[in-house]
Amino acid sequence: MRAVRTAGQADVVPAGGQRDPGSGAPAAGRLVAALRRRPLTARRAALIIANYTVLVTFAGGLVASLADRKDFDSLGEGLWWALQTVTTVGYGDVVPSSGTGRVIGAFVMISGIAFLTVITAAVTASLIEAARRRQPTPPDREQLPEFMREVSARLSAIEARLDEPRPRADE
Repeated sequence: MRAVRTAGQADVVPAGGQRDPGSGAPAAGRLVAALRRRPLTARRAALIIANYTVLVTFAGGLVASLADRKDFDSLGEGLWWALQTVTTVGYGDVVPSSGTGRVIGAFVMISGIAFLTVITAAVTASLIEAARRRQPTPPDREQLPEFMREVSARLSAIEARLDEPRPRADE
């Protein structure tokens, strides 16, 4: 731990620089602490990315409409542009011409692509897990010698039956 001086008093901050989530930490620190409380599953990751994407889309539309009044006449037009951008549709009816608008657009696009990627991964993970549950479980290592003896006995019985003389069809 190291001491950090702010406004004439010493605060103890962990070596990583993160404050304790309960002590008035910034929102990012509280988010990280909340994510660490429960294990991350494909479903939780998809929900987190979905919420993040919705937030970025609304914030992008709002900030773009405020920062670039020339290209976005209203908040509704900014939100429409952000929705087109996050889904990578981009009709072209509303396009930012300023650098600020384009940076916002890039951020919104990357968020949309990340959302699609995580959703695809979550669906794939769910399908693989469902297929894994349907497969029979192989014998444990302790049961393997017994299993092999059973298989060997069955094969021996099959071989013995194959070696038995059979009556001919013409007899």
